[in-house]
Amino acid sequence: MTESLPATAHVRLSPGTFDPSRFEEVDAMNTKTSEYLIPAVKRLPGLIHFYAGVSPDGSMTHVSVWDSSEHAAQLDHLKEMQVVARGEMEAVGVTFHPKATYPITWTI
Repeated sequence: MTESLPATAHVRLSPGTFDPSRFEEVDAMNTKTSEYLIPAVKRLPGLIHFYAGVSPDGSMTHVSVWDSSEHAAQLDHLKEMQVVARGEMEAVGVTFHPKATYPITWTI
């Protein structure tokens, strides 16, 4: 069954990398930041899904689905994301890479 999404839906990818030897530290910090990021992100209009993952290979990402590119862009200004969580993740060695937002053209 394919999920019905608005025609204006967008997916946002926010990748980062770190030294794989710091996986345990980064994974623990990712869990810690979720305690305040989840309620902050849930308050934003237009959120459809949000996923966060940390891999032992030294990479991590946040993937979110929004009803529009404008709503996806809200994360660019969310203090909990851009100041607090970013600072805590950088303190454990995460380097963030440019985010990207794409219109969703098909789903399975």
